[in-house]
Amino acid sequence: MAPPLSRRSLLQAAALAAATPAISHTATGRASAAVQEAKAVTAIPAGWSARPFALDDVALRPGLFADKRKLMLDHARGYDVNRLLQVFRANAGLATGGAVAPGGWEGLDGEANGNLRGHYTGHFLTMLSQAYAGTGEQVFADRIRTMVGALTEVRAALRKDPAVLSVAGRFGTAAENVRGSYQYVDLPAAVLGGASAITLSAWVKPTHAGNWARVFDFGNDNTRYMYLAARNASGVPRFALTTSGPGGEQGIDGTAALPLEQWSHLAVTIAGGTGTLYVNGAAVGRNTAMTLTPAALGTLANNWLGRSNFATDPVFAGAYDAFDVWSRALTAAEISDLQSRPAADASAGRGDLASYAFEETSGGTFADASGRGLTATLRRTWGGPSHPGFLAAYPETQFIDLESRTTSDYTKVWAPYYTAHKILRGVLDAYLTTEDARALDLASGMCDWMYARLSKLPEATLQRMWGLFSSGEFGGIVEAICDLHAITGKAEHLALAQLFDLDRLIDNSAADTDILDGLHANQHIPIFTGYLRLYDATGEQRYLDAARNFWGMVVPHRMYGIGGTSTAEFWKARDVIAGTISDTTAETCCAYNMLKLSRALFFHEQRPQYMDYYERALYNQVLGSKQDKADAEKPLVTYFIGLTPGHVRDYTPKQGTTCCEGTGMESATKYQDSVYFKSADGGALYVNLYSPSQLTWAEKGVTVTQTTAFPREQSTTLTVGGGSAAFALRLRVPAWATAGFRVTVNGSAVSGTPTPGSYFTVSRTWRSGDTVRISMPFRLRVEKALDDPSLQTLFYGPVNLVGRNAATSHLQLGLYRNSGLSGDLLPSLTPVSGKPLHYTLAGTEFAPFFEGTEDPTHAYFKRSEPRVVFGNTDSGVANPARSDGTTLLDEIWARAPFDSKGALVTRVRSTVNAWVAAGRLSQADGQTVVRTAERATYAR
Repeated sequence: MAPPLSRRSLLQAAALAAATPAISHTATGRASAAVQEAKAVTAIPAGWSARPFALDDVALRPGLFADKRKLMLDHARGYDVNRLLQVFRANAGLATGGAVAPGGWEGLDGEANGNLRGHYTGHFLTMLSQAYAGTGEQVFADRIRTMVGALTEVRAALRKDPAVLSVAGRFGTAAENVRGSYQYVDLPAAVLGGASAITLSAWVKPTHAGNWARVFDFGNDNTRYMYLAARNASGVPRFALTTSGPGGEQGIDGTAALPLEQWSHLAVTIAGGTGTLYVNGAAVGRNTAMTLTPAALGTLANNWLGRSNFATDPVFAGAYDAFDVWSRALTAAEISDLQSRPAADASAGRGDLASYAFEETSGGTFADASGRGLTATLRRTWGGPSHPGFLAAYPETQFIDLESRTTSDYTKVWAPYYTAHKILRGVLDAYLTTEDARALDLASGMCDWMYARLSKLPEATLQRMWGLFSSGEFGGIVEAICDLHAITGKAEHLALAQLFDLDRLIDNSAADTDILDGLHANQHIPIFTGYLRLYDATGEQRYLDAARNFWGMVVPHRMYGIGGTSTAEFWKARDVIAGTISDTTAETCCAYNMLKLSRALFFHEQRPQYMDYYERALYNQVLGSKQDKADAEKPLVTYFIGLTPGHVRDYTPKQGTTCCEGTGMESATKYQDSVYFKSADGGALYVNLYSPSQLTWAEKGVTVTQTTAFPREQSTTLTVGGGSAAFALRLRVPAWATAGFRVTVNGSAVSGTPTPGSYFTVSRTWRSGDTVRISMPFRLRVEKALDDPSLQTLFYGPVNLVGRNAATSHLQLGLYRNSGLSGDLLPSLTPVSGKPLHYTLAGTEFAPFFEGTEDPTHAYFKRSEPRVVFGNTDSGVANPARSDGTTLLDEIWARAPFDSKGALVTRVRSTVNAWVAAGRLSQADGQTVVRTAERATYAR
């Protein structure tokens, strides 16, 4: 095994992918071939020509990002991690300490029966890891260690048979089955003794109101059985006996619901054709026409406390203090006597057929005190123990089901490998940050378990699984596995990563064939970041080609102005933007994952458009998805960001603990991760984002401090500290910086012509105190929907401006009225005093999208320029349009900037002449337009 990388090396590599010899791809035998050939190389991938800095190398300074992060750090400090651990501990049958599960997607009552539970804990661990790396606060490390310790205990418990969880009982001790443990008590087949008269008695303390959860159920199947349910469909206890299924049940119903978290005594007697149901000593129901007795059932295979013979019924959640069975019907007085003392001390005595006091405090069996020696056994509905390495907040059943599933049904299987990814990523990040060996052991064990399971499956099965919507979703697991492989060097781990190849997606994307229409967006975006890691590890060119081409299918062809993508979680046809806008556009997870992909692509190819996109999505959707409000209980992050008129952002989406809240927690604790990169040879520093921060570049012995209020300020200052070092400073010139990009060093202008959408390089030996000043004036511009040029969104520099207006139809706005000669549309707006980046237009206030408010907003508006107006001078002439919607004014201003008024007038005259000649404008109106342009006064 190769020696592990140091924590710092791993952090600097931003969770590395390993570099290995090429592995040929074949339709079959992929796993065994990869195991034989893979050799881990513990180094930053050679293909990364640009490399990240560690989070703790870049400190956020006061500003927009620090303010947003502070809100999330408050949540990271304040939320009780035992609530997150509750679902894991419950699954393992461990004590939960009274913690209440978070609910929503992290609880059994959440969407799809809580089938995604556990994912949020992984997100939270990653958030804590990033928070610790970024701040150094010990509280975050302490919380990580608490969670890692608990998860270690959970995994150990899952590897064993269930053990009794002893709690205080009605009279002494009791045995509790925590909800979510799927535990029940299995009684020997002879427990009913073939009795024709019988009494069954139990002390129970229900903790959940689950309809049809059984106190006991004796039967073979769904036709021959006898049960007592704590709650029927009406919420009251029900006893029933049948030899012909539900339609033949002879039953007795109670009259009131059993209270939760309180002890209740239940008893049923049958004799002489009469059955009686008692609750707390009182007869609450009687059936005098019972022709069946337990003897009619014969010998039964399933004799259970807490489990139903109907597989869809819930397992009883709560505690048992006693369960007794007598071969006669106790009298009402005897039943009453059982209310105040244990059966052993009561007039009835212990049950002669079975008697369990549940006094055990360890082990997994319960002694029978009836004298018949019918020892009962604690079991799990899913069998067990689990396989080595398995760790989850639910059993292995979803993973098993997926292997034979041909259709998606998230109420049965909801993305188990997606949840596994979140947990794996969380414990891996915990290790990288704290060097807690237990976390690495958890991560390695999970991958060992996955490999043991998946490597046995045929290739066709894997392709079918990964192609299933939702059920087969696996998130960014490939990236995480490759990162782990860089540490462990285990060939099986790299082989495992390749078992997630979705060949149809890879091969079409590598061929630049767009098949995204109809695909679930967030199911597929993170796959490509993983495939880039596999390119690093194997050298297979198709992985890189697929990732690069895929990115180009989304940006700009399926991208909204804020950088988001997807509508109702899915992609539609290429270049359809206006036609997809709804209340459920721009799932926040998609932006998170597109940022990760853009970043990873930049490591391989320093294409400026990757960082232009990064800035767009980060400064708009990602920042705007976090509400500007503190809350220890909730992260306050959007799921969807509706782009319909008047949409109000929902920062507490769905039922809570969603995927987007999880990625939102992560985003808000790593804002600094892409501000600076370095070249592979250490000879260049990339300044990708303009954000107040301080870089410590240890290898060079220098610091770089960036001072700015960007984007509320249109400039930034970089100050070098420490020693001296020679390197090229590569400054990103944003694609929107058409008004200029001026650079000075120590007050002197740097020669050269910065080009928007590129990097501008300043090379020298830098010394402490050197100061670089960058000025990049903003212009107001519009971006048009690809399928409807009249539907537009406003940008001021990198900032998307949204109208705050409660109207639910698109605002009709004109912007040419006072356009400057530069083409800047800003003069048509009025600044709002004391509110940077706030403007008014036509009575509506426009504000930065990144402000996390609950105002109704208009991200898009309908462009309406009904008359030709120059410099606020109205010509009175209607603004004509071509068949494609392009207007006269559009064509005139398309040539901006203009050096002078004369240049603009010349453009007006030539355009008018062309439109008159084409019959789109009369000669008289054309002359009026030219005269108006000549008379008007223009802003620069």
